[in-house]
Amino acid sequence: MDSERVSFRYPRGDSIPEGTLCADMHFHTRYSDSYTSVRRAIDLARKRNVGLAVTDHNLIGGSLEALEIAKEKGVFVVPGVEISAWDGPHILVYFYSADEMQEYWKRCIQPYIHKSRWLAIDKGTEWILDSLEGVNCVVSAAHPLGYLVSVKGVEKAVRKGILEKDIVSRFDSYEVICSGMFRHENEEALKVADEFGIGYTGGSDGHMLHELGRVITCQEADDLDGFLDGIVKHTNYVIGKEKNILDKFAMAMTSTSRFATACLPSSIERKIQLVAHSGTHNYPERE
Repeated sequence: MDSERVSFRYPRGDSIPEGTLCADMHFHTRYSDSYTSVRRAIDLARKRNVGLAVTDHNLIGGSLEALEIAKEKGVFVVPGVEISAWDGPHILVYFYSADEMQEYWKRCIQPYIHKSRWLAIDKGTEWILDSLEGVNCVVSAAHPLGYLVSVKGVEKAVRKGILEKDIVSRFDSYEVICSGMFRHENEEALKVADEFGIGYTGGSDGHMLHELGRVITCQEADDLDGFLDGIVKHTNYVIGKEKNILDKFAMAMTSTSRFATACLPSSIERKIQLVAHSGTHNYPERE
């Protein structure tokens, strides 16, 4: 079910037209439930001729580090975060500048983060959307149909009666290709986005380095402003394909093992963090 602006195929960085910016808009690093370092992600993005948005759960340290490294590497990076709402959905937020991202995070996310900081914050979907009103950003529903029986997607929450259907119209876009989902789920997300007249984003939801760039969002633009504006104006396009079953399983195991560290006693957790961050710039996970 390809549409004019959504193509289910593996993207090739060398096939992107001149003057077009593209990015994997959903990628995780070891600042949350992945073992991938930001620097390795940036190096691979450069090699594959794609940009990326580091969208760790509730935290922006990885995004800030990516923006800094990208200056020396010449890689396109979109400031972003994935907010986990207490009622289930995950919400991707992309900002027009690092300063705007930091200001919002300190005011509206940091105060509501649990000790298990990658899990849901103390606020629900409607509150999060209210908090984003007037903020210079683009808001997208991550994997709208959720993962399996989980309610990690807005559309899944709507269909279970947790949220009202009209909440969809409050989003700028749906993630219409998420490589962790199945094809029929991505097609359903695309169908709902069209029904409500909202935009498209696509991302790998990558938790392992090799997944980077499996799904990309593209826009003819010269800079970040033009790229994000394209999502809102519906002039961008998305290219990508879903993971196979083995990759889905591997991603689940990676994410689960990292999430487990968030539930360990603080002394053990701190030792794991020190080992993971040794030899790298120490961006705090809590700013």
